[in-house]
Amino acid sequence: MVKKFPAQHFLNRELGQLEFNRRVLAQAENADVPLLERLKYLCIVSSNLDEFFEIRVAGLKEQIKLSGVPAGPDGMDARQTLKLVREQAHQLIERQYRVLNDELLPALDKQGIRFLRRTAWNDAQRAWIQDFFFNEVMPVLTPIGLDPSHPFPSVLNKSLNFAVELQGKDAFGRNSAKAIVQAPRVLPRTIPLPAEISGCKHGFVFLSSILHAHVGELFGGMEVLSCHQFRVTRNSNLFVDDEEVKNLRISLQGELPHRHFGNAVRLEVTGNCSPQVADFLLQQFMLEPGDLYRVDGPVNLVRLMGIPDQVERDDLKFPVFSPGVPGVLQKKGSDMFKVMRKDDILLHHPFQSFKPIIDFIQQAAADPKVVAIKQTVYRTGVNSALMEALIAATRLGKEVTVVVELLARFDEEANINWASRLEEVGAHVVYGVVGHKTHAKMLMVVRREEGKLRRYVHLGTGNYHPRTARLYTDFGLFTCNEEICADVNQVFGQLTSLGKAGKLRHLWQSPFSLHNQVLLAIRNETRLAKAGKPAHIIAKMNALLEPETIMALYEASSAGVKVDLIVRGVCALRPGVPGLSENIRVRSIIGRFLEHTRIFYFRNNLVHDVYLASADWMDRNFFRRIEVCFPVLDKKLKKRVIDEGLKVYMQDNSQAWDMDKDGHYRQKTPRRTTPKSAQSVLLQELAAQPHKAD
Repeated sequence: MVKKFPAQHFLNRELGQLEFNRRVLAQAENADVPLLERLKYLCIVSSNLDEFFEIRVAGLKEQIKLSGVPAGPDGMDARQTLKLVREQAHQLIERQYRVLNDELLPALDKQGIRFLRRTAWNDAQRAWIQDFFFNEVMPVLTPIGLDPSHPFPSVLNKSLNFAVELQGKDAFGRNSAKAIVQAPRVLPRTIPLPAEISGCKHGFVFLSSILHAHVGELFGGMEVLSCHQFRVTRNSNLFVDDEEVKNLRISLQGELPHRHFGNAVRLEVTGNCSPQVADFLLQQFMLEPGDLYRVDGPVNLVRLMGIPDQVERDDLKFPVFSPGVPGVLQKKGSDMFKVMRKDDILLHHPFQSFKPIIDFIQQAAADPKVVAIKQTVYRTGVNSALMEALIAATRLGKEVTVVVELLARFDEEANINWASRLEEVGAHVVYGVVGHKTHAKMLMVVRREEGKLRRYVHLGTGNYHPRTARLYTDFGLFTCNEEICADVNQVFGQLTSLGKAGKLRHLWQSPFSLHNQVLLAIRNETRLAKAGKPAHIIAKMNALLEPETIMALYEASSAGVKVDLIVRGVCALRPGVPGLSENIRVRSIIGRFLEHTRIFYFRNNLVHDVYLASADWMDRNFFRRIEVCFPVLDKKLKKRVIDEGLKVYMQDNSQAWDMDKDGHYRQKTPRRTTPKSAQSVLLQELAAQPHKAD
C-alpha cells in the first residue's frame, strides 16, 4: 500500500530539474568564470535538457497516454506537470540562446575565436568552404525527396537535419515540393578554418551554414525556396520485461537500436523556420505545438562542447591542476596491501588522484598471492585501464568476477562490450539482479597471506571511471577491516548467487536495509532533540525525493533537530516553512566540478556517525537499486570527511545557492566577508599544485 502524505509539503521533481539547469546556466552568465568554461556550461545545459526530454518528459507523455496514473507526491498529475514544464523550458532555452548571442559569441570574437556567419563570408572564405563542401560533405549526403515512393525518412534521435522547400521538376519529371537532408554523424558540426582564411587565430564555421549555402547543389535544376535545420528528441527509455527476459544481455542488445527511433517528444527548429514547415514537421513526428522549440542559433549547442579543446588559450580556461596523492602512497611502487594493513586510506576526488585505484587493481592482477578479484561496474568508459587489468588478471589464472550493470543509462553499449571481452578470457560475468540496477561501487581483492586468505576492499561514492574522476567530486575508501570486508563479500554473494539477505554488520544496503537505517538514524536525532540534547543532521547528495524520508526530516526539524542539506540537483523538501521545517536549510553547490559525493552525518550524542554512499535519497535508490552505504570508522578519516565533505561546503559563500520554501534559489554573495569557494579551498589543500581561488 502506497503511503499518502500532504501534497503541499512537496515540490515537483521535473520543475526542480529545470531549476537546477537555471543554476548551471548562471555559470555561463558569470563574468568571473573563464570564457571558454562559460561556453562549456552553456553546452552542459543543452546536454542536461536533452536527457531531461528523453527521460523525464518522455515519461510524462507516457503517463498521459496510459491515463489513470496517480499524481506525484506534490499532487500534480502528468498533464499539469507537462504544461508547466513546457512553459519553463521555453523560457530557459530562450535565455540560454540570449546568453550565447548577446554575451558569449561577442566575447569570444574579441578573443580571436570567431564563428563565421554565412552572410559575412568574404571571397576567400567562400571558396575554401565551397571546396570543403564538395570534397568532405557532399559525398556522404543522401538528400531524400518526399513523394509517394519516398516517404518521410526515419530521423535519428538528436541528429541534425534540414527541411528543404523546392520548386520545379526533376530529371524524372517529378514535382516534389519538399525534401529532407540528414547530416551524417561522421561530419563535425563545427569546422575549423585555417587562420589565413578565417582572418583570426581560431575561426570556425558551422556545418549547418555550409549546408545552407550549398543545398542547391543537391537538387540540380530545381529552385530552393527555403532550407531550415531541425532536430527531434526521442523517448530514450529502454524497456526490458523483467518477467519475460531470459538473457538480459541479448534482450538489451535487441532493444538498444530502438532508442534512436523512440517516440518523438520535442522538435527544435531555427527561429526563421516558416510556420508551414514547422507544422509539417510537427505532423510527421505526431507532436503538439507545445513541443515545438524555436531557437536563435544552432539547434544543437552540445556540439560546441569540443571548441575549448580546439582552442589553445589556457587563460580562458580553469587553471590546470595535478591531483594530490596521500603521503603514504607517494613513494613510487608503494605496496597497496602493506599500506592498507597499516591504516585505512581515504581518497577525495578530483582533488586527489584516481591513480591509486588503478594501481590497486594492477598490483592485484600481477601479484601471485592474489587468488580472486571481484568488482561492480556501472560506468567505466570505452577505454578503461581497470577493465584491462581485470582481463589481465583473468589470463593469469585468478578468479575474476565482475558484476556489470547493463542498464546504466547511455553506457549500455560500452558495458556490453566489456562484458563480452571479460567473458572471452574466462572471467565470471554476471548482470546483478533483474529489476534492480547494481549501483553499488565495490571492489574486493582476496589474497593468500601466511597460509590464510585475507580480503581488501575499495568502496566509493562514484564510478570506476578515470575521466569522470577528474570532473566529479567523490570519496573512495580503502580498507581491510575484516567486518566491512565480510559485509562486502556477502553483498557480492547476493549479486552472483541465490539466497536470503543476511544481516550486515556495518553496511546499509538497498533494497533491504538502507531506507530503514536512514529513517532510524533521523528518528534517533529526533528522539535526542526531544530529550533536550543537541541534535544535528548533515546530508550531502545529488537528489532528495523520497517522501517518507522527507517527512522524517520534517518531524526532526519540528523536534528541534538542526538539519543541513547539501543537495546538488532536485530537492522535493520545502525548507524554512514555519511549524514544519524552520530548522532545515537546503543549499546547492554549482562550481567547476560536478558535486557527486553522498555523505550522511548524524551527531548521535557526540558519536558523530559518518556514512558514505552510492545512493541518493530517492525511491529508486532505496527500493529499486542495489546500493551500499558504508561507515567511516577511522577517527582521523571521519574528521576529514566532515571537514572536506561537509563543513567547507556549509561555509561556501561564492558558489552556494540557498533554497527557499517555494523551490527557488538565491546565490550567496560575499559582501562583507572574504569570498570562500569550497572547491577552490579543497584544490589548495589537497591538489599537488595549489591554485588561486576560481
